[in-house]
Amino acid sequence: TPITTISGYSELIENKLVDSGEIPRIAGQIHNNADRLLSLINDIIRLSELDHGELPRAFEQLDLYETARECVNDLQALAQKKSISLICEGVSAGIIADRSLIREMIENLVHNAIRYNKEGGKVKVIVTIEKGHPKISVRDTGIGIESDEQDRVFERFYRVDKSRSRETGGTGLGLAIVKHIADIHFAEISLQSAAGEGTE
Repeated sequence: TPITTISGYSELIENKLVDSGEIPRIAGQIHNNADRLLSLINDIIRLSELDHGELPRAFEQLDLYETARECVNDLQALAQKKSISLICEGVSAGIIADRSLIREMIENLVHNAIRYNKEGGKVKVIVTIEKGHPKISVRDTGIGIESDEQDRVFERFYRVDKSRSRETGGTGLGLAIVKHIADIHFAEISLQSAAGEGTE
């Protein structure tokens, strides 16, 4: 879709089939779709890298809560731009992990929680220890996911709300990347959601 849009609009300009007053709007469409294409390419490259288990991993001792808090602080501006309350709470939880991958996983989950939320909604990141195991939850008050779609959200290119994904720049690869990172760390990932009520 991004390539079709870029090609179509640039052809209109090339053949002088648009009024000069329309050019800024069309240039904006070309720019937005070029950004979408770049995001898609970057996500595909990232998945390809994660697919190759022989890539070096920098595993170290880190605090899952501190890492989550850093991610939440970094994403506050994005949340505020969309009038969404973003908080992090919980307890210190030591893990052995690749710091950059764990950050990427948390950021992807929080991005989704913001992207598919409602105006004035909430996103809460919670770190706990359950039965001796560290657990991180990202809970939102967004659009939710229908029960018949919940099994598919971690598939590559699957998007629950296609129109909204186009508007917000979603590639359908974010949760596939999250699943890959969880697998690399021998972690389990699960989903609870109700349409119109939010997702955890």
